[in-house]
Amino acid sequence: TGPLKDMNFSIPEGGGVRILYQFTSEPPAVRFRLSGDKDGIIGIAPEKGILYLNGSLDWETKPVHRLQVESLDVNEKVVKGPYAITIYVEDINDNPPEFDQKGYTGTVRQNSRPGKPFMYVHATDRDNPATPHAQLTYSILHHFPNPYEEMLFEIDSETGAISLSRMGSYYLDPQKQDTFLIVVSVKDMAGMSTNAFTSSADVIVFVLNSQWKAPPTIRIRENSTQIHPVNISQVRSNEIGVTYDIFEKEKLPRLPFSISRYGVIYVTEPLDREEKDSYTFFVVAKDDQGELVDKPLQIHVIVEDINDNPPVCQQALTVIEVQENEIGGSNIGTIFATDMDEEDTLNSYLRFKIKSQVPEVPTSNLFYIQQDTGVLQLTGHSLSKFYASNYSLKVLVTDGAFETICDVEVHVIDINDQIPIFEKSDYDSVTIAESVPVGTVILEIQANDGDEPATGSSLIIYQVKEGDPNNTFIIDTDAETNRGFVKINKALDFETTPVYNLVINATNPEPLVPGVQYNSSSLTSLKVFLTNVDEPPVFLKPVYKEEVSESIPVNILLTTVEAYDPEGDSVRRWEEYAQYLTYRKILFLQKSCLLVGSRAQKSRTSLILHLSDVNDNLPYLVTDYPAFFCYPLRGGEKTLIQATDADEQWFYSKFTFSLADDMNIRNNWKISTVNATHAYLSPKHPDFEEKIYNVPIILNDNGKPPLENKVHLKVSICKCSSEKSCF
Repeated sequence: TGPLKDMNFSIPEGGGVRILYQFTSEPPAVRFRLSGDKDGIIGIAPEKGILYLNGSLDWETKPVHRLQVESLDVNEKVVKGPYAITIYVEDINDNPPEFDQKGYTGTVRQNSRPGKPFMYVHATDRDNPATPHAQLTYSILHHFPNPYEEMLFEIDSETGAISLSRMGSYYLDPQKQDTFLIVVSVKDMAGMSTNAFTSSADVIVFVLNSQWKAPPTIRIRENSTQIHPVNISQVRSNEIGVTYDIFEKEKLPRLPFSISRYGVIYVTEPLDREEKDSYTFFVVAKDDQGELVDKPLQIHVIVEDINDNPPVCQQALTVIEVQENEIGGSNIGTIFATDMDEEDTLNSYLRFKIKSQVPEVPTSNLFYIQQDTGVLQLTGHSLSKFYASNYSLKVLVTDGAFETICDVEVHVIDINDQIPIFEKSDYDSVTIAESVPVGTVILEIQANDGDEPATGSSLIIYQVKEGDPNNTFIIDTDAETNRGFVKINKALDFETTPVYNLVINATNPEPLVPGVQYNSSSLTSLKVFLTNVDEPPVFLKPVYKEEVSESIPVNILLTTVEAYDPEGDSVRRWEEYAQYLTYRKILFLQKSCLLVGSRAQKSRTSLILHLSDVNDNLPYLVTDYPAFFCYPLRGGEKTLIQATDADEQWFYSKFTFSLADDMNIRNNWKISTVNATHAYLSPKHPDFEEKIYNVPIILNDNGKPPLENKVHLKVSICKCSSEKSCF
């Protein structure tokens, strides 16, 4: 209660009948009068001055009621007033949010950028927007179907913008599922109160094929005469307003391609297949912030061949030798030619034809060439030096557009109808010391052949036919004189073989004609006597090998060597000791033996000392390739890491991998063993930033004794190209 005055009231809506206030009167006032926005709900008891509500106020109908109250005397004249009475209706959360459509329909492209809206839903609430009662929050309850653990779609809780999640951007495929039903929820009270109202709506989303696709392999004919640049293809982003750009995969002096603002790809100049037969480059799309909108597309261009290169003879002059008695139809040689145009195409398919033969005796068609292979054959006629000893051929080689002439000379050579005949049937004997060095000529021999000189029919090859099972001797031939030189081929040893009884034959590289055979005239004999030489001692082994640990102490006996004297005299020997040993070194020690007798002789041999490993090197990671994961992570990624150390791996090849004892590291990363030297490092979750991480890894080589090393592996989380490498 109280006297008349201006007053404000705040009344929650929906409270029903209630008394708000009682005004007291002062004489001569006897009653009260109320006017203004009463709306049939607000009233005053005239005699008692009680301000009351006879019903519920509604904020949504009228949030403010403005009234005037005054006091009257018995004559209905105003005593006091009017005074302003303002009633503010307080909003309560009594209205659920409502979507502006019963259902929504939208489309999205496959591989669209995650977080980029492709449609919106919108809801309103009749409650006071200045209060949490009308502050709305959007969410996705579920979508059908949902084949993965994570949602394929996401919604902005404040704006209602629907976009693909990272999972959806990666896995959405209209070939597998082209329609989704998304149940979208909206909640008032800013989504924080359990007393909030909730509404839902269905959203049907149709998945369309991605426009952002690499075109099929582009084929461009070389040496084009069109006006450049020439439109060769086009790419389209799933988003509008993007900027297209090209970057090289190969480091070329110039890249003869460009791209327009509309994604049209041009070749900017004529191409030459013989210079470069293919090109590979990438096309990217960027938004106005310079960020990649999609993964880079790899563009592959094949330069198609045209017939623009003539055949080329492999040799300026091809020389072929043919014996007189070669029968008709025989293959006597091949003419080789090449063409720089594309292999296995008509542009490089060569055909051969004999253009001319000089001289044309006894006929003009003595030779035939296979059109496809260039194989040269005799026709039905044998050649005879009586008519000509040389023929010159012009062979036409064509690829259908160009022609080339290849020159061929055919030399007619004598038939091998004469055998080599030695000047002596017996060269008696030769006496040499057993110490004569290898390569020494001990005798010259001579045979003669009546066939045409400087041909395979007259060249003589000497061989020891009998008496030399170990090839101790070898015979070289002077090709001009056919003189033979008997040489020492292996070391001589009087104690093993003091005498050699050699039988030597003489033959030709060309086969003899039928009816002619080698006989005794092509054989000769020779005795070789060896004289004994006082030889140095001989070790029992040509090389001594021992193995010791690299940690062996000094003054330890390594080995004992033994030797003997071929003549039976006694020998002395010395042992040598290791002064220092380092692993991975092979130590050669020279062993000397001294002959005890009338004359001292020395021999030497080698000791190869292999040092066995001691586990004294820390393990480390092999870093031939960088460790990286493509951003954003999809789940399931892993990279292979390898451990090694400088110790011998066949001794200690079992490595143990573990993460450093750091809770943050172990919450983010996981290591799983693959085999004795390899393991997989994988992220435990997809929420990584695009940057380089240092991952501490503990390596143990499990050797004797075991050695442990803490290494830091740099792992890059990076945007990747379509070839799954850091972009």
